[in-house]
This record gives sequence, structure tokens and C-alpha cells, in this order.
Amino acid sequence: MMYLGNDLIEAVPLQKDGLRQPGYLGKFKRSLKMKYSELISQHPDPPEFLVIEPEPQVKLNPPANDSRMK
Repeated sequence: MMYLGNDLIEAVPLQKDGLRQPGYLGKFKRSLKMKYSELISQHPDPPEFLVIEPEPQVKLNPPANDSRMK
């Protein structure tokens, strides 16, 4: 994710296997910096980058027919 100040500018999904490759994250940072160069030049602070592991999506099952509910 790229932030300028408190504003989230863009989030890019990453491949977990790619994190082991040298330069993998740098490629995304350079790409985002080029894409938003005009916006970055207008902001007093440099962009910040954050990499997080998303939480696994939990699928909630509907409650089973419970005889106590009748």
C-alpha cells in the first residue's frame, strides 16, 4: 500500500512467492512512484509504503436448522 500522509493512494496485491525474490517489492515501489510522481511532488512528505499479510477470509456458514429455534 502506498500512503501520502494519511491518504491511501493505492494498494497492490502481491504474490507471496515473489517476496523472496530480490527487488520484488522495489519494482512495485518504483512503479507507484512513477505513476503518482505529480501527486508526490505536490505533497510535502515522501510517500510511505506498507506491506501487510491480509487476514484469511473466513466463510460464515448459515446456522443449521435448530429444533430449539422452533
